[in-house]
Amino acid sequence: MSYQGQPALALPEAAPRLSATESYLRVLHALMLRDMRTRFGASYWGYAVVVLWPCAHVFMLVAIFYLRKVPAPIGESSSIFFASGAVPVLIYQYMSREVMKAVSANRPLTYYPQVKLIDVIIARLLVEIVSGCLSLIVVMAILVALGIDPRPAEPFTAVTGFLAAILLGIGIGTVNVCVMAYFPQWALGYVLFNIVIYITSGVMFLPNYLPEQIYAIFKYNPAVQLIEWVRLGYYPTLDVQVDYFYVIMFGLTSLCIGLLMERFVVRKLS
Repeated sequence: MSYQGQPALALPEAAPRLSATESYLRVLHALMLRDMRTRFGASYWGYAVVVLWPCAHVFMLVAIFYLRKVPAPIGESSSIFFASGAVPVLIYQYMSREVMKAVSANRPLTYYPQVKLIDVIIARLLVEIVSGCLSLIVVMAILVALGIDPRPAEPFTAVTGFLAAILLGIGIGTVNVCVMAYFPQWALGYVLFNIVIYITSGVMFLPNYLPEQIYAIFKYNPAVQLIEWVRLGYYPTLDVQVDYFYVIMFGLTSLCIGLLMERFVVRKLS
């Protein structure tokens, strides 16, 4: 309407209503951005440090054995042998540890009605999956720069082994979230537990060279079979039998237990 010849005022257009899926994706996007900025700082260098930290871990191990001239138990390249063992274990351990810390670091966000505990966990998972993939790419790029061919003899076997490491990290990390709800000291306990797993998983040796009775016990550790899975991609003649079903079901079962505990136990404590 207009009065005394004055033009009518234009009413502001209503903001378009977002669907439930679009709203949820925006929440996840905001959580991921906040997670990256609070953990890594406002610059790209902070995120680069997190991506390069596992790479430094891998190459420190490789450098120690290279300088000591320790030969690889199999194959011609000691760098490939140690990297093929360290990378899948580090992917699983870093992912499970960072997912465990997600809730304690972002608990105040759950006071907003749009943000649920599971959203915080999913956002941290997505950030860690991207970081893990970037770390793997950087490791391979550095090996190429050093004149070492990082391509596995059977790429499908190696890639599925890395994916299984991601699945195991997601599953164990989700369970750790629920354990932390009851025992906050588990953050330190899990670090010590991971040291034992790292030493005994076969990063620096071949477990199948151990006595049969001891090797059979070691096989219950999914990290041992993860390493053997990836190494089969690089050394197809390696004399091991990987229980693929056991590793995948271990990860899926852990994930299901963690999600059920989050739904029926942790939410009631919040």
